[in-house]
This record gives sequence, structure tokens and C-alpha cells, in this order.
Amino acid sequence: MTDDSATQDRIFAALTNSAEHPDVKRIDTHAASVFLEGRRALKIKRPVQFPFLDYSTLEKRKAACEEEIRINRPLAPQIYHRVVAITEEPDGSFKVDGQGRPVEYAVDMSRFDENRTLDHLAKTGPLDTKLASAAADTIVASHRAATCADGKAWVASIPALIDGNSHGLRAGGHCDAADIEKLGRASHEAFLRVRPLLAERGGHGFVRRCHGDLHLANIVLIEDRPVLFDAIEFDAQMATVDVLYDLAFTLMDLLHHNQPRAANIVLNRYLAASPADNLDALSALPLFMSIRASIRAQVALAQLKPHSNDPGILDQAQCYFDLARTLIHPPAPRLIAVGGFSGSGKTVLAQALAPVVAPPPGAVVLRSDLIRKRMFGVEDTHRLPPSAYTPEHATRIYDTLAQHAGRVLAQGHSAIIDGVFAREDERDAIAALARERNVPLNGLFLVADLATRQMRIGSRRGDASDATEEVAALQEQYNIGHVDWTTIDASGTQEQTLQSCRDAIAEGQIRQSD
Repeated sequence: MTDDSATQDRIFAALTNSAEHPDVKRIDTHAASVFLEGRRALKIKRPVQFPFLDYSTLEKRKAACEEEIRINRPLAPQIYHRVVAITEEPDGSFKVDGQGRPVEYAVDMSRFDENRTLDHLAKTGPLDTKLASAAADTIVASHRAATCADGKAWVASIPALIDGNSHGLRAGGHCDAADIEKLGRASHEAFLRVRPLLAERGGHGFVRRCHGDLHLANIVLIEDRPVLFDAIEFDAQMATVDVLYDLAFTLMDLLHHNQPRAANIVLNRYLAASPADNLDALSALPLFMSIRASIRAQVALAQLKPHSNDPGILDQAQCYFDLARTLIHPPAPRLIAVGGFSGSGKTVLAQALAPVVAPPPGAVVLRSDLIRKRMFGVEDTHRLPPSAYTPEHATRIYDTLAQHAGRVLAQGHSAIIDGVFAREDERDAIAALARERNVPLNGLFLVADLATRQMRIGSRRGDASDATEEVAALQEQYNIGHVDWTTIDASGTQEQTLQSCRDAIAEGQIRQSD
């Protein structure tokens, strides 16, 4: 045992002394020990050295504590406070922030409710729209504040990352060797396909010094707001990645925790709030999520004690490994267009359909109301004047919808377009786009009686649509021409409309395969 380890053992014994600390709780990881007592948490680095970190000396542990505060405090000022010395007093006792000789350092933090991390919440039931949207907003904000890098080192590191995953998964022989080999080969092939794209993104500011470890256990609700914590501090290169690779950890882990709807909300919210150029990088998402799933499989296996085959741990590792294998082979994309007059339920339907439209984590939803608000540079719920609804503006908006959908489809990802589509030429343009991209199109036109539509419009709160009951009445006079999309009776419940649309899509798939 090193001198530092021996000293730490004495410090840890003092911090867990039941006479002085009757309610302390100790949590150990591979590189640190955390002591929870009351509202305080002290995190002490262990005197360890791995290929990816070195805490072997007191000076290095102090520097690592300082770096942890520097990286994490901007993300979570509610949690991270300062670095404190643990001192040895003249009588041989140890004090936190005492007057004696510093013999160790700790990150001084506020304790939070461990049951409020997203992994715990995800186990209790579906995460709601508000929480998923807030998580996406928090991630967007962290990326906006992150420092840019040129990206060359990041792109160059990916093949070694893939090989490292394969090596780690082989250790212990718990995962099928042939499956590991296939995953590694498919991952390298996927990387070669997206490498030029990733290099280009590095030159355009999309590679940044990110959180680096954004699985659900590192996002916690504090005062009902998601807070990111425990960002990677020990290796700046490991955390300097494409922003979509950072996001991919959260998306993948939501899928692992059986939260496909939340994963789709996070993806769409992130894309809506970040530069549109991210639409042109969706082809990298399957590789990114697969790599992240492989990493979590290894983390699970690392929890196994020597000569142990804990079934719970093995099952978790296998689930992550199976997810990695599934994600690396995304199904072909499709295009879905949802039309109908105001109040027919288009947006609710599009959001309900999106999570179940492959590939994971579901379709990108492109909504005309949001495109219009972006075009005029206003917040989503800001009401626009009638002058924003001229035929000329409508043409621009539908052209933009088609353009964005084309970008999504070009990346091998599915898209759902949500708009009124009251004109034949608007619907024809979507059909032409599907033919151009060689993807199946499902056109769904929702219908409901005027009273139902007006009732729905009147009950809206905080929505991007500017439609009123008067607008709904005027739409009754529209000549929409021949509608060759599937007409869906949307006058019933949301569940009934969703099922009718899923049936129509399934029937269309059968016809296309005949």
C-alpha cells in the first residue's frame, strides 16, 4: 500500500467515525470516494492511475479537484462550491478545511436527492414532455457555452475508441465474441461513411469541450429543473467531442431505460433550438449512440467483483450491448406528412407518431407553425399579425419544410411534416420529394367537424399556433382540391386517431411491399 493510500485510509476512517459522523454515507467509484452527510458532500480522489487519468500524487489530486470545480460549477453552481484541504492537526486528528498541514483535498459540494437523477426517475414511469424538453434545453445551453475546438483530434480518435470498446467487451467473456466482432466491423464501416462529415463539422464549430458523460445518472432534478453534473474533468480530449456525440449519450440512455417518447422529444427539441446544420449530421447518430451504449455495457461489466457473475449486472451489460448492436444498423427512413385544418389534431398526432417511426430515436418533426416563428425571429408562443399569413409567406414556409425534410432524409433519418397542406401543389411537392429521395411517403389528412376543431383551438395554452376559432370557420370555405392522401377521422380521442394513422401506415407498407 502506498503512503497516500495509507493516509487516505486513516482520513476515511475519521470521516466515517460513527461517534463524530453517525449519519455519514460513503459511496466508492473506481477513482473517487464521496462522503454524504447532512446537506454536504465531499468528493475525494483516490491515489490511482489509469490510462485515462492519473491521481497518483497529492499535487495531481489537488489539480484534479480544482479542474472539477472549473468544469462543473458553470453547469451546476447549486452543487459545486470549492476545493477544501483536509488537514492533519498537531494532535494527529484530521479536519476538513482545518489549520494544520494539508494531506488531502476534496471537492466541497451540496448534497442532492439521489432519487431525483433521471435514471431513477425513468424507472418509475414515462418521463413527461416538460421534463424531456427542459433536459434538451439544458443540454443546448451547455453546448452554446462550451469552448470550440478544431475537431481533428476528436475525429482521429474514433477508430481507437471503437477498438477500445471491442477490447473492453471481450474482457471476461461475458458477451458473444462473434457479436463483438460484427459490432466492431459495422462501427468502423459506419465511421468511414461519416468521417468526411465529422471532419467538416469540426471546422464549423460543432466540436466543443462538452460534458462528456451525459448518461441519465449524471442529470438531476433540482427545484424541478434538470442540472448536469459530474462532467469529465480528468481528460479534456475525452470530453472534446462533436456536440451530437455528447447528446447521443442521453438519447441512447433514454432508449435503454425504455423512454422512447422522451428520447424523441429531446432530439426534436435539441434540433429546433440548435443550428439547422445539425440536420445534416443525423447520419452520425446511429454510430454515436451505438458507441455510447458499448461504453455503458463496459461500465456495467466493470462493476462485477472478481469471480462474480451477478445476474443483475450481467443483464444490464447485455441490454446495453444488444442496444449497441441494434443502433448500428438503422432501418431505412420514411416520410410522413400530416395535413388538416386547424384544430384537427395534427401536432398532437405528429408528436405521438414520431417516437415509433424508425430509426431510433424516432422521426424528426417539422412543424409549419414553428418554421413560421423562426422565419419572423420571434418566440414560439408569440402571436404573429395577419400579415405573416400571406400566400407568399405560406409558399416560403412550405418550401422550407420540404428543404428541411430533404436534409433529414438525405441523412437516412425519417421525417414527419406537420402543416395544413390545404393546396394541391403543397401536397404534390411532398410527393415529389419522396420520389426524389426514394423513400416511402405516408400522407395523412385529418378531418374533424368545425365544433370539435374550435373547441380544441379554444382550449390551447402556450402553443405555437396562431389559429383562432374564426380562422377555423374560414377554413371551411377552402377548396382543397383532390386529396390523394389517406383521410383520417380525427374527431375522436387522440388514441383513436393515433391508432387509425398507425393502421394506415402499416397498410401502406404492405401495399408498397407487394
